[in-house]
Amino acid sequence: MVDEVQKVVYHLTTEISNQDIRFQAIPYSLMYNGNITVLSPSQFLVTVPVRGLSGYREAREQRWRYYTLQGARLTCPQRSPEGLQQWLEVQQFMKNLWQWHKADVSIEGDIVPAKVLQVFRKLVENAIETCHLSGKVSVLTTGITVHVAMETSEGQVEIELAPEVEIPTAWSKRAPWPRCLSRWPSSDRAKCVKSFGFSLLARWHYHWQLSFLQAERALLEHLDEDGGCRRRCFQALRQMKEDVWCPGRRPVITSHHLQTVLFWTCEKYPHAKDWRVFSKGLLRLARKLHKCVRQRFLKHFFVRSGNLLQHAASTELDAVAQKLALFLKDPGSSCRLLTFHSSSSSVDGCRQVPGSCSGEKHRVAKGVMPTSSTSEA
Repeated sequence: MVDEVQKVVYHLTTEISNQDIRFQAIPYSLMYNGNITVLSPSQFLVTVPVRGLSGYREAREQRWRYYTLQGARLTCPQRSPEGLQQWLEVQQFMKNLWQWHKADVSIEGDIVPAKVLQVFRKLVENAIETCHLSGKVSVLTTGITVHVAMETSEGQVEIELAPEVEIPTAWSKRAPWPRCLSRWPSSDRAKCVKSFGFSLLARWHYHWQLSFLQAERALLEHLDEDGGCRRRCFQALRQMKEDVWCPGRRPVITSHHLQTVLFWTCEKYPHAKDWRVFSKGLLRLARKLHKCVRQRFLKHFFVRSGNLLQHAASTELDAVAQKLALFLKDPGSSCRLLTFHSSSSSVDGCRQVPGSCSGEKHRVAKGVMPTSSTSEA
């Protein structure tokens, strides 16, 4: 299924890049593709890097925004960004293409994600026609984001195509990480993770969404370098989620939520001895997931002010919480439903990508992995 999605994404983004130089084509890879994230068996997030914005620097001064998406003047300012959101000004980049100053994507010096998505949606629609994919791919009209439905040999999948501003040379000031006195990961590993920088995704109207996909993949890459069973526990947790607790085409809990639960649990239990027994590790993850779902609050691992369950439906979360409570009362009988294969696979079942942080920071963890950071919820 991933291979089929890859091929379609390659053809679409190649055509889009030919039509508009601001968007990069996503090359086809026989083994790995760092731009494709598996959120669930039928949900994919594809980040489409933009071209012509480099030399990022944090905004030095705060200013109010008094414009609508149509360019009209407001009497009261727009709401300031919060959590995983931020404004983005063209002047924050020392080098920028003149096309980013055009009115189709910018207002008063800001690159506005809603306008970028409007341009991008039209490009996607044109690319589907040009590539003769109308019988296989269709654009969904719900929401501001660009979602397409695609028919694969395994069934229909939903793909979100999100324009991405990559910032590999800096770490966001909104993410004060690692936390004081934290013992996981090690200081050297944390420096390696931060060296991957961050990115901004177009998924909202006025504000860009902070994303740490590469940093999260770097954390996953060396998850069990001390010989623990964190990866096996995460695989089992994810399979239980998909088969028992939260199945369906658009689950309220995605692999990124589970990954965040894993990271918080690893930080709380940082030692190898805490991850020697598979059953204990799995129960720790299940308890943490149950607590977050029940309280409807899951902190982002890097940006603590971000709640990944902020926009999730309360009724769906309550239903998952009830199933988790039943599992925790009698985990033995529930685990009999689990078909779990212990192998040398990576976190999402794909083969592991060899590599290290030293000297190869931009090649490590390039496989298709379940994460988002980048989705906010």
